[in-house]
Amino acid sequence: MKEDVLSWPEPKQHGFISGILFTALLAGVSVSAANLPVIGYAGPLALAILLSVLYRNTIGYPEQWRAGIAFTGKTILRFAIVLYGIRLNIAVIASEGAPLLLQSAATILFSVSVMVLIGRWLNIEPKLALLLGAGTGICGAAAIAAAAPIIQAKEEDTALAVGMIAFIGTIFALLYPVLSPIIGLTTEQYGLWSGFTLHELAHAALAGAAGGEAALEDALLSKLSRVLLLFPFCLILLLLNKKKNGTPSSAPFPFFLIGFLLVSAFGTIGTEKGMLSEHEIHTIASTGTFFMGMAMCALGMSVDLKQIKKRAAKPLIALITVSFILSLLTLFFI
Repeated sequence: MKEDVLSWPEPKQHGFISGILFTALLAGVSVSAANLPVIGYAGPLALAILLSVLYRNTIGYPEQWRAGIAFTGKTILRFAIVLYGIRLNIAVIASEGAPLLLQSAATILFSVSVMVLIGRWLNIEPKLALLLGAGTGICGAAAIAAAAPIIQAKEEDTALAVGMIAFIGTIFALLYPVLSPIIGLTTEQYGLWSGFTLHELAHAALAGAAGGEAALEDALLSKLSRVLLLFPFCLILLLLNKKKNGTPSSAPFPFFLIGFLLVSAFGTIGTEKGMLSEHEIHTIASTGTFFMGMAMCALGMSVDLKQIKKRAAKPLIALITVSFILSLLTLFFI
């Protein structure tokens, strides 16, 4: 009896905890690497995907930790999206009025619809095309992660979409400061251009900062107005997915999006009332980024490069095409 009491955890439980700690370790390495020169431009989420994909395709998938990795890729991912809401100051966006939200809605509608159309033309898996459209139009990895369970996308498709968005978004973010003087944009125009077209919040911040404080402020404001539309976008997806071929969808209601809105409201009220400092907001946001990095590691572990490389070219072409057209068209409306 004493041996039973003092025994180690059951293998399944041990594997569960080890799997979570494994993704935390990879996420920690990715966050640290994001502070390094050159490779840091990719951001912690892209580095997390890359690191886990390299691990999976060189060392192999740690089957004994599968339960914990799967938990990270689902439950911890949703918690990360909830914390992502702290970045969204609803009051600031509301003060700018309808024009900001209308242009953001137009960006999302264009990105999703054109990506789906091009996807059909190139014979891209419809769910993958939709994920790429959501990531392009709204907020990169967070939008992809929020939409994936609603449309019941495969983990490898989710990871592929996140990786591509991070890669192309980083390239565009580095090109914008170079192109701005050639195009002849004002500081305000440059900031809005960055915020309305770049994929991740980090991409908008990276490009906006190159134009100065005023440009960065406009970039973040316009980008966050797109983030605000993540909730209604997912609700629309849920309604469209409600009935498929005349039968109810088995996709559960994304309650984590309610958490996303509640955290956004908490952050907004806390900031407006002086209850939350900039440091506290940053701490919560950084925690969310770390958890999101863990989830990206879990998703990256599902990517088999031998299979993916056969189907990566067409989605990449579609993403570059839509991103380029979106950037070009937006110049006429800022």
